[in-house]
Amino acid sequence: MPLVNAEKLVGFVADIFSRLDSSRAEAERIGRSLVNANLTGHDSHGVARVPRYVAWKRDGLLVADQIAQRVVDTPVIAILDGQFGFGQTIAPQAVALGIEKCRAHGLSAIGVRHSGHVGRVGEWAEMAAEHGLVSVHFVNVAGSVLVAPFGGIDRRFSTAPVCIGVPRPGGLPVILDFATSLVAEGKVLVASQGGKTLPADALVSGEGKPSHDPRELYGDYDPESGVRDHKKGRGALRAFGDHKGSGLALMCELLGGALTGNGASNSETRWSQGMFSFYVDPERLDPDQMFPAELSRFIAYVKSAKPIDAAEPVLLPGEPEAQRRAERLANGIPLTDETCEALRATARSVGVDEGLPG
Repeated sequence: MPLVNAEKLVGFVADIFSRLDSSRAEAERIGRSLVNANLTGHDSHGVARVPRYVAWKRDGLLVADQIAQRVVDTPVIAILDGQFGFGQTIAPQAVALGIEKCRAHGLSAIGVRHSGHVGRVGEWAEMAAEHGLVSVHFVNVAGSVLVAPFGGIDRRFSTAPVCIGVPRPGGLPVILDFATSLVAEGKVLVASQGGKTLPADALVSGEGKPSHDPRELYGDYDPESGVRDHKKGRGALRAFGDHKGSGLALMCELLGGALTGNGASNSETRWSQGMFSFYVDPERLDPDQMFPAELSRFIAYVKSAKPIDAAEPVLLPGEPEAQRRAERLANGIPLTDETCEALRATARSVGVDEGLPG
């Protein structure tokens, strides 16, 4: 499996989007966000998505260099319309506004609608944590119906991610970030390109049987192409945690989709992401400064639990990502041969022919 230098990969991806009307600043922002996902080990949200982004841009589903419009704007609340801009451009605008309002008033709530794919949601919780803020994010995708509700076969939900970030003075923030499907759709994409095999029950077939075959989601596809069409599949992703994950997915659709005006999952509407986020300044809630000490005490208490495997200590949410980042920055990002070929083909299609960097 090829190992690719992170900085060179950022530039390679940026070159692709620079040929598709994006300013160099936006192109590099897209490249860095996707590569950062690979660095943390979330390959499902990394550069494997480049062919799909390019296809969406060519089909008019994404618009370069958009500025989000404020539909609602109060001292602590805002609804932003991303006007189908790239999520790597729209999401940081929304998070910056949430931080600004929260720093001024101690609390804020920001809804985003009509955004392109916002990438790894943990990136935005990390951005808030850098400013000392707790944040919670509910995300949905209108126009993407991939996940069956508990007890069902038919698709009704998007992968509906949820993310919570807690800043930790003097240490890495605690970032909990996951799709409410048993696996993210991007992991099915990576598996379809020769990557890590899916859990045996990640999907449900059209006949209601557990499956790990990406073709249940995408139908037949060309293994060498990076483009997959989930509308061709007969099966569905399964929600994690049975009724609990299915219920959380429902709430992500209602908050990230219905409440923001993005619209809940619906196969008849245009693809766009919605995100409902709220931000809290711990210093405003904690004049006695109990939170930092209690945070440190409880984290140490949790991590002191005797591990099942002595070689694998108990880790906090966010620690595996930090470990992978250090490893991949030092050694390079592993990409499957299929992903590399899909990236090369996409680059050639926009006139970038320098080849994928090593």
